[in-house]
Amino acid sequence: MRVLVVEDERMLAEAIAEGLREEALAVDVTYDGATALERLAVNSYDVVVLDRDLPSVHGDEVCRTVVGSGAATRVLMLTAADSVIERVDGLALGADDYLPKPFAFVELVARVRALGRRCRPAAPPVLVRADIQLDPGRREAYRSGRPLSLSRKEFAVLEELLRADGLPVSAEELLERVWDEHIDPFTNVVPVTVMKLRRKLGDPPVIETLPGTGYRVR
Repeated sequence: MRVLVVEDERMLAEAIAEGLREEALAVDVTYDGATALERLAVNSYDVVVLDRDLPSVHGDEVCRTVVGSGAATRVLMLTAADSVIERVDGLALGADDYLPKPFAFVELVARVRALGRRCRPAAPPVLVRADIQLDPGRREAYRSGRPLSLSRKEFAVLEELLRADGLPVSAEELLERVWDEHIDPFTNVVPVTVMKLRRKLGDPPVIETLPGTGYRVR
């Protein structure tokens, strides 16, 4: 899942981003509405965590742009105002969810994950294919009942492959959905991560490389 955090309080923005990255999500950060619109124009996001009171371009306008684009991107609006009227106003703009500050981080994560599921085809909360079982919410993965010790990126790559349900996922798609905008598009990080993941999954091999197409879990 790829998330854009738009928050002008930099310490809060970085704390949210780092916490979401610990949950194996790919996260980009911006501190104002104008830059957020630039990111949204060139990248595809599953969820935007959007502060309402932003400099340069107000969060309301960013929300309207996301909704008006017709993209599947979901908007979680943050604000220091927690009155019913404020929440209703935010939802009326087209925001999918609303979270007043201060908030519990575990609740933010749960809401982001719930919104991320809504922007994709329905998938079960626990992903299972062959003898692999992966629980994104608990960040747990098993093969034949054996717990797997995976890095954040290995876990995220395995999640994307399992969500594809046997269909191939290209290296470009994995780069887009698992890594953030700072990654070098010419890097070999995808095949290296897949190689490490294969080692941890063990035998018999379950991740198949389709030359010129991508990877899939058989």
